[in-house]
Amino acid sequence: MDLTLPEYQRYGRQLILDGFGLPAQRKLKAAAVAVVGAGGLGCPALQYLAAAGVGRLGIIDHDVVEVSNLQRQVLHNENTANMNMPKAESAALALRKINSSVKLDVHTTQLEPLNAREILTGYDIVLDCSDNAPTRYLVSDTCVALGVPLVSGAALGFDGQLCVYNLGEDGPCYRCLFPSAPQPGVAGARSCAEAGVLGPITGTIGTLQALEAIKIVAGVYDGPPTLLLFSALNTPPFRTVKLRKRSKTCATCGEEGKKSRSIEETDYIQFCGGRTPDWVTTGLLKGDSTKRVAVSELRDALQMEPPACHIVDVRPRVEFGICSLPGSISTSYFRTYRVSHAQYVLPSSAYNVRLSMICCSLQSRLDVPLAELVSSPEAQLANTSGNQPIFVVCRLGNDSQLAADVLRGSLESSSNPTRRVVDVVGGLRSWSKQIDPLFPVY
Repeated sequence: MDLTLPEYQRYGRQLILDGFGLPAQRKLKAAAVAVVGAGGLGCPALQYLAAAGVGRLGIIDHDVVEVSNLQRQVLHNENTANMNMPKAESAALALRKINSSVKLDVHTTQLEPLNAREILTGYDIVLDCSDNAPTRYLVSDTCVALGVPLVSGAALGFDGQLCVYNLGEDGPCYRCLFPSAPQPGVAGARSCAEAGVLGPITGTIGTLQALEAIKIVAGVYDGPPTLLLFSALNTPPFRTVKLRKRSKTCATCGEEGKKSRSIEETDYIQFCGGRTPDWVTTGLLKGDSTKRVAVSELRDALQMEPPACHIVDVRPRVEFGICSLPGSISTSYFRTYRVSHAQYVLPSSAYNVRLSMICCSLQSRLDVPLAELVSSPEAQLANTSGNQPIFVVCRLGNDSQLAADVLRGSLESSSNPTRRVVDVVGGLRSWSKQIDPLFPVY
């Protein structure tokens, strides 16, 4: 595909690269690249693919722009956030200002087993910039079925990773590396909304995804399959892990007789542990309704004089420092153990963490070691008005359920087994939405 005269000037800095040149630029112009997800990874990837002169870009995202996206999703802006514009449309608006000659396919429908093959057909390469396990498996399986390479990226906290799948005869697919999906609630399944992420982390990984796609399209990609790991807090920040070749026993790309059901027949949500709950209304576990209370009950208890409750806040210290309810006891839960086939989060004695006990009726602090809250809760709460109920809170009402179970079990074996311990449905986000709109949401 020939270039126009203005395109020679526009792409001149990469045209003169040794090993790239005019042939590679022509391939870029003739290429079609699909990007699944127009968020923290997809925005920088789309930005650089459009700027590099990829002829056709598919933008696939059913979500809408929110203010909390703007910290890292650099194609969106305050106007599109205030309008709750679909991310695919918002990204397309920005890309047209970057390079009006690029053809854009805007898909605002959710990628599902019944439409994935149709939506991704016709693209030369796919970038997985999604943020959940079911979509990752769906995109990978579809790319294997269509015979196209997949550039997959992920970012969380200070870390990120990048891998090219399904490239060449022996290139593994996503399922070769991860035959079993992480279950909801474990560290590997947490999202940026739960664990947090720095904007430059997603920018780094998304930009590298665009780079890998350009290398593949231009024909300058070479080397065995590797997993690139990035950590902003390490020196050096990058390292690579050599990957095994395609697995013969892989359910997707392995031998024909061992392949799984068709994409359309596969329940990806169930494979990944079931549908993610509505964090605010139900939380990670539904739990015993008698042990969970609405945020309005906490409000009523706090409005009594003196307040008729104690609040245990189990968020990490950094989140407690952002905002908290008056009189909260701050403690954090770090390690996960399995007790009676259920997951409980228990305090780690390996961390020199202390909790601040603030009596609801007194504006004073009593610092005690973190581990002592569970090891002897009756002793630590003895100075706080006897038998008042304990309300356990967290950000969204997930960790509080687990922590309340631990604290409840400890009290049941103590001298005060009848003391009421409940967790607040929806956590502090529900407090902001239903009780105090001036309470920060983050």
